[in-house]
Amino acid sequence: QGNMAFAGKYEFESDENYDDFVTKIGLPSDKIEMGRNCKIVTEVVQNGNDFTWTQHFPGGRSTTNTFTIGKEADMETMGGRKFKATVKMEGGKIVAEFPNYHHTAEISGGKLVEISTSSGVVYKRTSKKIA
Repeated sequence: QGNMAFAGKYEFESDENYDDFVTKIGLPSDKIEMGRNCKIVTEVVQNGNDFTWTQHFPGGRSTTNTFTIGKEADMETMGGRKFKATVKMEGGKIVAEFPNYHHTAEISGGKLVEISTSSGVVYKRTSKKIA
């Protein structure tokens, strides 16, 4: 099934414009340093339109967002801020409006490609499938 394509575990492979982006969204410098070239493992559990999206950070910290496509959900940003968002599916991409950035995620060539845009700065993170 095309819509089941997200399920799996993905390990950070590369990113673009990280520093510009995290500075733009106001992450504190200690968090910026922690996240740079960080081998984040993203784990996605998908059941139809229901998703559990967990990011595991080195050192045991993790962030989980649980959402259903088309329904408002309680979410958390990279910086740990709580907010409400309605996640959509557009052309096979997951699309979410965070408080200060627009985020998309898609599976492309077997990799998880996430793009966040804030005030014209585009941050792209690519993760390879490990499970």
